[in-house]
Amino acid sequence: MKIALIADIHGNLTALTAALDAMRQDAPDQIICLGDVLVTGPQPQAALARVRELGCPVIMGNTDEWALHPKPFILRSQADQILYDIELWGARQLIEADKTFIRTFLPTLTVDLGHGRSLLCFHGSPRRNTEPILATTTDNDLAEKLGDYQAALFAGGHTHTPLLRRFRNSLILNPGSVGLPFFMRTDGRRVNPAWAEYALVTAANGRLDFTLRRVPYSLDALRAAAAQSSMPHPDAYLADWISGETA
Repeated sequence: MKIALIADIHGNLTALTAALDAMRQDAPDQIICLGDVLVTGPQPQAALARVRELGCPVIMGNTDEWALHPKPFILRSQADQILYDIELWGARQLIEADKTFIRTFLPTLTVDLGHGRSLLCFHGSPRRNTEPILATTTDNDLAEKLGDYQAALFAGGHTHTPLLRRFRNSLILNPGSVGLPFFMRTDGRRVNPAWAEYALVTAANGRLDFTLRRVPYSLDALRAAAAQSSMPHPDAYLADWISGETA
């Protein structure tokens, strides 16, 4: 069995298309989306529609949940205001059929990997979709976040950072972000490289294999998508982006 894990698309259909195109060569038996499908990017409704076409299980991300019932942000800066404007715009693109689809998203999903092992999927942690699991999360904190759940492999998104770490006799996997793979440079600048991240999990003959993928795509195509959309602050959205091939 080969499973492709995608997460944190954030309304970037350009990145999602690149990931799915690359994934055809991987030929997964199943795709699972770990949530945060639509808001933040220039193509919220189109990204949601593409995920719906996949017919795959989708986990409820924190921004997906927020988009159903948008609440005001705590605004501490102009950057907060810009992000709020963009995310509210994305939420307002939804029609009732989109909201109906989002309401089918799952809090967690368990997948049988055979040989008495299972995969547990979630967004942030099994208990909350806003709760991050990081490389620096202590084992004690991680034990609290995983609670009584048992699995050979735990998989979540939310942090936008690829991760594979061991916890006791289990493994924790984060595929990274399809549509918003930001990181901080040493000079303190936040950047978004134009690459789409995803992961592959292969379970065969009692063995588990993991692959983290990174697929560059055209930054010009993302710029064109932002320009053609009606999203507010397109220049501010694009300001952090750099070419995925030179990052």
